[in-house]
Amino acid sequence: MVFSKYKDFVEDGDLVVAWIGRNKLLPLKIEDGQTFHNQYGAFPHSEMIGKRYGQQISSSAKQGFIYLLQPTPELWTLALPHRTQIVYTPDISIIFEKLRIVHGTRVIEAGTGSASMSHALSRTVGPSGKLYSYEYHASRYETALQEFRDHNMLDEINGNTHLTHRDVCKDGFETEGLPLKVDAIFLDLPAPWEAIPHLIKHVNRNGTTRVCCFSPCMEQIQRSASALQVSGWCDIEMLEVSYKQWTARKSRVIRVDDSIDRLKEVKRHRTEGFERRKERQRLEKEFAESAENGEELNDSQVSTPSEPPSKSPTSTEKIHKRIREGDEEYEWSNVARVDSNLKNHTSYLLFAVHLPSQLDNESESTE
Repeated sequence: MVFSKYKDFVEDGDLVVAWIGRNKLLPLKIEDGQTFHNQYGAFPHSEMIGKRYGQQISSSAKQGFIYLLQPTPELWTLALPHRTQIVYTPDISIIFEKLRIVHGTRVIEAGTGSASMSHALSRTVGPSGKLYSYEYHASRYETALQEFRDHNMLDEINGNTHLTHRDVCKDGFETEGLPLKVDAIFLDLPAPWEAIPHLIKHVNRNGTTRVCCFSPCMEQIQRSASALQVSGWCDIEMLEVSYKQWTARKSRVIRVDDSIDRLKEVKRHRTEGFERRKERQRLEKEFAESAENGEELNDSQVSTPSEPPSKSPTSTEKIHKRIREGDEEYEWSNVARVDSNLKNHTSYLLFAVHLPSQLDNESESTE
């Protein structure tokens, strides 16, 4: 898998994530002879090859720059082309923790979509694990299939991901190569309660199997919870991840005296401007009158504008100069604020557990 191996330098054919600006990332395939264009100018791929990952790359016109980052599932979530609403990293982290997804876990994912979750699952379960992903939408399936092939994720090319085109709500999860047991199940479907009855064939008979339903509406959660109860799942709980990112910085402490000095400086600057304008108007009037009378003013008759009063370098320069954050010449305080522009889709997460003892009871009742 492309996202599970790391290296130091960019090579021809690499998939990279181009950092263009804050909250603006773009996937980029490096191909010698190609050129990437954006608002900062042209970025020839030939100049990217051989550069270290994370290094700043300037445009040909030297009018801007980008950074080339090595792709990870977390970066891919922020840079991928959206085909559907996606699962973001804050939700992914709690899902992995509650489903106990680790190296070697076998996972069913229903609803491939934009494959944000798929990349995170594939990286986490590793070569000894297996991801069985299902997508019912034909065009999204074809796009995801090509994407998985490009990222070396498919099991047919020594990856760990098996992608199937199927409506699991109607046809279930039966597919060639799918073992009887899996350890975790993730359902990102419009109607997960229709797929829940099909899961009983694939739960782990020697241990616990955990499921998560990812739904944006409370009505979906209620129907899914009822279906889980009917199918014998226990420990049903719902979570909602409220994610906030705090940005820490230094804020300059402004004293009352500083504010007074600032107001005085503004008033002085305004008064000086008014006086200079009056002086200029007076000179223009004198020249106009002399021109009408056909007179020429000698140097002694021409009055020069008065020199502006001297200003205190300490007060004016401090007010007008650009101050770098943390400048020791000034007093600072540490502050923090919430980033209001976050990519985070709030949905409800419904979790449940199926125990092996429940399978024995169900098999006895059927006999």
